[in-house]
Amino acid sequence: MTISILGSGRWASFHAWYQCKKLGNKVLMWGREDENFRNLQKTRKNDYMDFADEIELTSDLEKALELEIILVAILVKGMQDLSEKIGKALENSNKPKTFVLCMKGIDEEALEPLSKTLRRQLDKYNVKNAKICVWVGPGHTREFLAGKSGVMVIDGEDPAKSQEIANMFTSPILKLYVGNDLLGAEIGAALKNVLGIAAGMLDGLDMATLKGGLMARGLYEVSRLIVAMGGERLTPYGLSCLGDFEATMFSQNSHNRMYGEWFVGRKVDEPHSAEGVSTARAVIKLAERHDVRMRICNLVYQILYEGKDAKEGLTELFLNPSAGGEFPST
Repeated sequence: MTISILGSGRWASFHAWYQCKKLGNKVLMWGREDENFRNLQKTRKNDYMDFADEIELTSDLEKALELEIILVAILVKGMQDLSEKIGKALENSNKPKTFVLCMKGIDEEALEPLSKTLRRQLDKYNVKNAKICVWVGPGHTREFLAGKSGVMVIDGEDPAKSQEIANMFTSPILKLYVGNDLLGAEIGAALKNVLGIAAGMLDGLDMATLKGGLMARGLYEVSRLIVAMGGERLTPYGLSCLGDFEATMFSQNSHNRMYGEWFVGRKVDEPHSAEGVSTARAVIKLAERHDVRMRICNLVYQILYEGKDAKEGLTELFLNPSAGGEFPST
């Protein structure tokens, strides 16, 4: 089988490696025509791995969309543009397509999960017989490439298709479970990145003993927003959010945790990217739209964008007796 992967960065590299080395599939990897992708085509290696012969690199989007199973692993900010390009390229098509979104974020302009961004464009261009799934959960590229095992989750518009994809892509090192709340899985996975930045700030400020409180209160915030948006209350306590959040909070390979640590002045290398930075803007707008109080996410936003002192804000949030706080009744 040949699998198409849209994207050529860190997470796309993992999926290309996983398809080739662990599942025995070939890969057609698409990247935008720019200097970085041309260099990748020339050297066939990046910061994470050398590319196997079974991985073909192309900047021809229409060629990449000819395949039936298409994984998408790009930066969230490019999803609107790519979704429209996909819709145009497949206009009026009735060929079976399964898109698997291997990314975590919220479209900041439309304030919607990324699956809805893609679905809107597929419907606009009358693309029929296309299914959308998401692939989320705990895991870091370097750890998988080092041979460590993991568990993740597939959720989607069609439960049968989600199960099919999970069965197809499970291997001895990676078990894929099937979820039943697409909206909750996407929102939880995205907001986990914002909470991950807060965890990094606690590390950088030598306040890591408060991570337990961050986990409990943060998940409760996420749960309330998911319910307000129409999702299931318990979804964030599964792999898509809680499982991923735990991995983010304590892993040295988490870009969002590292970004928070770097932001407050700890001498660590700045991560290449941290999706939680833009997600922090989107979640504040979502919380306002759905009238949900999210004190932790709001604080992260204030620290990142309004210059609020991180130590002062986190101390007040967790330790000020008069500040209150949101916890489950249990």
